[in-house]
Parts: sequence; structure tokens; C-alpha cells
Amino acid sequence: MYKKDQRVVITLDAGGTNFVFSAMRGCDFIIEPVTYQSNSHDLDLCLSTMVKGFQEVIDKLDEKPCAISFAFPGPADYKAGIIGGYLPNFPSFRDGVALGPFLKSKFGLPVYINNDGDLFALGEATGGALSEINDKIEALGGTRRYNNLLGYTFGTGLGIGSVIDGRLNLGNNACVETFCLRNKFEPEIIVEEGASIRAVKRYYATITGCEHELTPYDIFKIAEGEKDGDRDAAIKSFEMFGEVAGDAFTSAITLTDSLVVIGGGLTGAMKYIKPALLKELRSTLSTRSGEPVQRVQMNVFDLDNEEEFKQFAAGNARPLKVYGTDETVMYDPTKRTGVMISKLGASKAISIGAYVFALQNLDNRN
Repeated sequence: MYKKDQRVVITLDAGGTNFVFSAMRGCDFIIEPVTYQSNSHDLDLCLSTMVKGFQEVIDKLDEKPCAISFAFPGPADYKAGIIGGYLPNFPSFRDGVALGPFLKSKFGLPVYINNDGDLFALGEATGGALSEINDKIEALGGTRRYNNLLGYTFGTGLGIGSVIDGRLNLGNNACVETFCLRNKFEPEIIVEEGASIRAVKRYYATITGCEHELTPYDIFKIAEGEKDGDRDAAIKSFEMFGEVAGDAFTSAITLTDSLVVIGGGLTGAMKYIKPALLKELRSTLSTRSGEPVQRVQMNVFDLDNEEEFKQFAAGNARPLKVYGTDETVMYDPTKRTGVMISKLGASKAISIGAYVFALQNLDNRN
């Protein structure tokens, strides 16, 4: 509903190295981005850089923006706009910074801050994967529509966002997280240690028996046969990532009855990650009597696979006679969910999420 909205929201891609400022209208960027070093080690310099960047964007616009909205690394009290705690990329924020109130005082605009996982999910739910899936189902003659989406980001960490009925689920404490779940291979260790960039590097080093200064992209090239190295070990490293991530996905999907979209830098290796991830999602547990129980209480489809998508869209509807009458109703007993890779890319989806979140809040306030 916001793709044709004419209001302008200022956005920020806040990295530990660079700040990239821009503005959106109707879920699209409308100016060339403004980039400055973030100076994250020095609070005064960092905040003055933010003010400079936002002001430069405002000066480029032909109308007054209605809000500032962006993702910022946690931990944080996002509702209050306060950033603080253990922030490796922003050490000057560790003692707590009232960033939202500071920017509001400088610009006289509402300021909305969230984490990147939340905004990624909202962006995909409102301007990406969810509408794409529903439109494709309709084009194939299906009748079911989906409203819940989990967004996962594969990168430095394992991020998550949850959208329920088109609204971002922030929980009671803005603390919907996945990084701290148990790791399937090492239950006493957090799952992020098994499903992140550092995990892929560690898996490859462990399997090959020696340390390597290799990036996941290097390991992917080895898996592809484009770089010297142990190809089997490279493929296995991504498969282990997929197994650990899939294990973490199962509970979240079952508890929220959501579709899943995945973004982030490691999605380039999904040809090796996804089979293990799907195998985990389709795995079973059992009752004490030995009866198998699906870990995810829906049939799980690969939505990037055209044949599987057709099955997902069609379902298994059949007429069901209404007892004691000549009437029938259509009944589809097949519960379905699915996993797909982001086509927007994490950065664009996060920006759309920031845009939509600001407008949703302004509309509710009004």
C-alpha cells in the first residue's frame, strides 16, 4: 500500500565504517546517496557526521521529509531510540546514547530506529517476497494468501525479523532474536557460532585440519572449482551452516506459521546451503511410542524451485460434502510453508522496511 505513497522519508545505512544517507518516496530511492565515514570510535565526531549527512540529504530534497527512519546495530531500546551496550562496531555508544531524541531535537522530525533484521523482514513483507509470492499464486490460479513472514539475514551474524498480518512484531522488549538459540552441533554454544561468516571459515579450517586466511567467498570459489583448495571440505562447510540454520528455523516457523525469506551476503552460496537447510526443516522427531512427528507442522516447499512452487500454489483442495445436505464446500487439508531467497537484496529491503515502518507509525499516530 505504500508503493505509491508520495511522502518522503530520510534513511541511513549505518555501518561501522561508513554511513550512507538517502531518501525514499514510494519505496524507491529518490536521490543519489551521501556517504561519509562513520567515525564510530568518537561519539562527538560520529554524531556530528550524522547531522551533517542528514542535513545534506534534506538540502537535496524539493520538499520537507516527514520522518527519519533507519536500522542501527543493537543492543538498544529501539522504541525509545536509545542505543547502548556491547557494540563492537560502535564502541563510543556502549555507555548509552539517546540517538532518536538527539536527532529529533536537531531536525524537528519523528525518528524511528530498529534493527536490520526487523526492517529486512518488514521490507520483504511489504515490498518484496510476500507480495511476489501472493501475486504468483494468483497467477497460477491458487486462492490461498499469506500474511506472515520471517526474514533471516545470513552474514556476520544470524538476524531475524517477524511480520504478522503485515505488521512488524517487535515483541514486548523489541527483542525478537535468533542468534542466542542453541547450536545443533554444540548445544552449549549459541547458534550464531554455527551459522555466520565466522562459522563457515571455522568449518573449513577444522575439516582441512589447518588455519586459512580465507573468506566465505574464497571457500565458495573452492566449492565451485574456481580456486585451489579442498572442494569437498568447502561444500561441507556450507552444508553444516545450512543444517545449523535449518535447526534454528524449525521452532520459529512452527510458532509463527510463517513463510521465510533469506537475505545477506552468504545467500550467494545458497546452492550448497539450502539443501541441508530444507532437509532439516523436513526432518522428524517422534513420540515416546515411536510415532514420527514433523518438526515443522507444515509441508515445506522450496519457493525458488518452479515445480515446487506450483505444488505450493495448487495445494490439495477437494470438495467436502456438508453432512445431512446436498451442499459441498472446498477443503484443503494440506498445510504449507516455504523458503525463498530475497530478490531485493538485504540493503534495499532494509531501506524499504525503514520507509514503511515510519509511515505505518505516522498513520497510526494520526
